[in-house]
This record gives sequence, C-alpha cells and structure tokens, in this order.
Amino acid sequence: MVDLVIPQDLLPADGRFGSGPSKVPDGALERLAASGRTLMGTSHRQAPVRALVGRVREGLGALLGLPDGYEVVLGNGGSTVFWDVATFGLVRRRSQHLVFGEFSQKFADATAAAPFLDQPDVVRAEPGSLASPHEADVDAYAWPHNETSTGVMAPVRRVAEDDSLVLVDATSGAGGLPVDLAETDVYYLAPQKGLAADGGLWLATFSPAAIDRAAELAGERWVPASLDLPTAIENSRKDQTYNTPAIATLFLVAEQLEWMLAQGGLEAMVARTTASSEALYGWAEASSYAAPFVADPAHRSLVVGTVDLDDSVDAAVVSAVLRANGVVDTEPYRKLGRNQLRVAMFPAVDPADVAALTRCVDHVVERL
Repeated sequence: MVDLVIPQDLLPADGRFGSGPSKVPDGALERLAASGRTLMGTSHRQAPVRALVGRVREGLGALLGLPDGYEVVLGNGGSTVFWDVATFGLVRRRSQHLVFGEFSQKFADATAAAPFLDQPDVVRAEPGSLASPHEADVDAYAWPHNETSTGVMAPVRRVAEDDSLVLVDATSGAGGLPVDLAETDVYYLAPQKGLAADGGLWLATFSPAAIDRAAELAGERWVPASLDLPTAIENSRKDQTYNTPAIATLFLVAEQLEWMLAQGGLEAMVARTTASSEALYGWAEASSYAAPFVADPAHRSLVVGTVDLDDSVDAAVVSAVLRANGVVDTEPYRKLGRNQLRVAMFPAVDPADVAALTRCVDHVVERL
C-alpha cells in the first residue's frame, strides 16, 4: 500500500513534521546560501561571527522576556551535553528529577552516575502522564517543559523558597510554549526543534543565582574544560563560544528568532502552536480510529502531538504511505513502542499544514 497516491489538493504545503531535527524554513536556507563567504569559513573570534552570536543572544532574550540580571549563555553540544554541564556545574549535592519520558530520564541518569553527587530524588509518572515536583532535601529541581518522546507538557514554576535552582529542559518547548523565566534559574534548549535550525549547540537563560552556583562549584570540583560553565559564561559575554561553533546553525537560529519576533513574539508563536494542536487533537477526538495519547487535555503538548491509532490500523503503514507522498517524520518515538503518530507543531509549522495532515491520514486509512 506504500504506492497509494494521496491527491495533491489534500497534501500539506510543507510535509515536514519531524520532532527533531525539525522543519527548517526554505527562506532561511536560501539566506544562508546567499551569505556566501561573509560567515562560513571565517574565524569565529572575529566581528562577523561574534555579531551573529550577539544576534542569537539578543533574539532569544527578547523572545523569552529575559528578566533583569538574567543572561543568555551558549556552548557547543546539544541538550545531551548540557545534562553533563549541569551535573558538573549546577547540582551542588543532590537533585530532584521529574521523569515522565525518555529525555527526562536521561538527565536523572546523568546525576545518578556522578560519583561526587548523592543519588537523585526521582519522581516518576507513566509515559503519557505528568509527574509533579515536591519540596525535598535537594538543591536543584529538574524537568522538561515538554517531553518530546511522549507529547506531555509540564508547568514551569518554582518549587521551594530556598536557594535551590529550577532547571527546565526547554529543548522542544522553547518558543512554542508560554513561560515566565523568573520561575526558572536555567531554561536550556537545543536549536533543532522549536528554533527551526540544525543541532550542535546548547543555549540557556541563566538567573543570577545560577551564575553564582556555577562560580561556586567551579572552585570545588574538577570539570573538563569543554563542560566548564564559568568558561561558557565568560565567552558568551564576549559573544563567542569556547571552541569553534557550527556557524550555519547559529545563522539559522538567528534567522528564526528574528522571524518569530517579527510575527509578534512568544505570544504569537503560542497562538500558532495552539491552533495546530487544536486541529490535531480535535481531529483525533472526533475520529473513530484515533485518540490523543495524553489523557489529560491540560497536559497535551502544544508543540509535539501524539495520537494513538486503533489496533486495526497499522500506524507504521500509515507513516510509510505518508512518507512516500512527501509527508515525513510522523513515526512515534522509537522506544515508546506504540501504534502511534507523533506530529511536531513547532512555530515554523503552519497550522494549515497540520490540518491537511489529518485529512491525509483519513484518506490513507480509508483505503488500507
């Protein structure tokens, strides 16, 4: 059935729905190519690339509403690297982790393996549901704003009135979910999802308390130079990275941030992801063979939607037919093992394309 042809008038204008790497707008790629020799193949310590880093730092701060005293910090490697950065440089003794999917588990694993930290307090919830933090004998609370593997989004708020830090993984949530950065100490992300770029960087907003914690711990334990937070902070203040960054990724991030701001900023982006998610979940709830995976509507992500299909419908075959027709990356997270579609609804994805996707799925299922 992979050779089933979907009528052209049903197809989305852009059929990329990957949850990471995600859709990169064609215009940004064209502008990257047009930049020619001005950036690519030049020193990252000189003015053109440092100005590009400055665009990224300024744009991210403007989009997220950077509070007074907070700073935008960046370094090489994605969120996986940042979990190690935070393990070395932000957790003083013990952390609490909300684990409700694959990626929240990975940060908990990193702190559990660190020989210089106490075992973390892990609060678990089954995939498709949400765990909640509670006050505990810890100095850092950590969870994802959006669990990319399951399509569950979590509130962002402070947990305790002490000097503990709140570390929020915004890898797939940043730019598409509402946030008050004052409720966080570190809001960190990688750019290959909501920021419509390529991978290879981590970016984060740091509160004064987080900057102080990084300085405190740097004097107490050995840290590899590439993971040293004070080094990253010092270089970021100079609009550069400690070692050579991916220039193309920085360019795409800057372009996407400026597009988001021109469209109306975070409020407009959240309105866009809300429209996409309403189209997806509304279709699933009305369907005879599909249903939202996340039971609680309040926990259903605006940026990564997961939809279970009835056992009589093979989701893998549906995704294969879609892919053969140019509608790609609707497969579920590989380790979840469900008969499911997973649909990215990041700000770069047009809500009209999400609606078109649902019509394509109906067309395919009717003919299987």
